[in-house]
Amino acid sequence: MAEQTTVSLPKGPDPSRVREWRSELLASANAHAIITVAQRCLESGDTRLVSEPTVGMVPVSVREPVVGERFILVDVLATRSEVDHRGQRGWAMRLGDDKEATVAAAICDAEAAANGPMTGEIDELCAQTDRLLAESSAAEWAELLPTEVHFEELVK
Repeated sequence: MAEQTTVSLPKGPDPSRVREWRSELLASANAHAIITVAQRCLESGDTRLVSEPTVGMVPVSVREPVVGERFILVDVLATRSEVDHRGQRGWAMRLGDDKEATVAAAICDAEAAANGPMTGEIDELCAQTDRLLAESSAAEWAELLPTEVHFEELVK
């Protein structure tokens, strides 16, 4: 028998925050893993593609720190998709042009919104993705730490 895993979800009564947490992590999850979970979701639910996966460019803007003006830094390639699964709308956007993984993320979003039988597995995939992203970020910061420059503070 498989070992039961407890997943730490965001706290609070607002269910939209949990969906936001899932959506963010489904956008970053390993493509193969998310496709596998979505295929299992399809075994027990009626699914319809609401809109074909669309590949396009999304502008990324940043605020210049001195003057505070916003400007477009870069355009990134992204794919979006929307499905209807178990009577729930699922939506996803992922960086890149992987249409299959984006549809899979939308299916997982709808499955979890419907509180379907795969919700626990979807939440575990999200928690695993969250841990991997945190480890990757920590490793990147550890690599950059020796390059930190300390400037003297100017006294008025």
